[in-house]
Amino acid sequence: MTLTADAETLSPIYTFRRFFANRYLQGNGIEVGALNHPLEVPLSAHVQYVDRMSVPDLRKHYPELADVNLVPVDIIDNGEFLKTVENETQDFVIANHFIEHCQNPILTIENLLRVIKKDGILYLAVPEKRTCFDCDRPVTSIEHLLKDYQQGAEWSRQNHYEEWIELVEKETDETKAEWMVKELMRRDFSIHFHVWTTADFVDFLLTLKHQLGFPFTLEKIFDNWNELITIIRKV
Repeated sequence: MTLTADAETLSPIYTFRRFFANRYLQGNGIEVGALNHPLEVPLSAHVQYVDRMSVPDLRKHYPELADVNLVPVDIIDNGEFLKTVENETQDFVIANHFIEHCQNPILTIENLLRVIKKDGILYLAVPEKRTCFDCDRPVTSIEHLLKDYQQGAEWSRQNHYEEWIELVEKETDETKAEWMVKELMRRDFSIHFHVWTTADFVDFLLTLKHQLGFPFTLEKIFDNWNELITIIRKV
């Protein structure tokens, strides 16, 4: 998919995204949660887009996206599970600014790797918390992420919404804050459930590889100003 050559897509952030896409992506793959920012891929790569809702439903769920161009949703599925995508069928998976929205990031990466063929690529870009609205939030610990993986994420779900309202929305009125938390939970609204600095995210990936034995090698790690790009190769 070719993006419009506006100021955003010509920025250094997108320049390096395209560079790594051109170097590592080819064949058939999927991009999860692209919305209005799909990765520009080379002509040798064909992408299908996965999201948990259809485009009309996404516009209802995210009113701020009502007037922007969204990619067509080819596969309606929860990107944390990818239940409709068979094992080892994809040459690559793209998940940019998606993992932080996942309530169980370890399970998500396990499923992203599950659908990739051996020697295929997982292309991840993750926001650096210190350069976005997450700057006042604490880094998600490895212990927390492991507990989400081992016990399920429901135990921590409400706490994440409460932290979001307090430290991102900056709501100080207790009654209003309580209502906002309940409303976001009712809507199953997709916030940044987890946050990392660049170093903490690398530690997280190394935990997956060395402690949990996930089948991958870290092909490339690149600090792309306000995000970390990681190129992961399935082995």
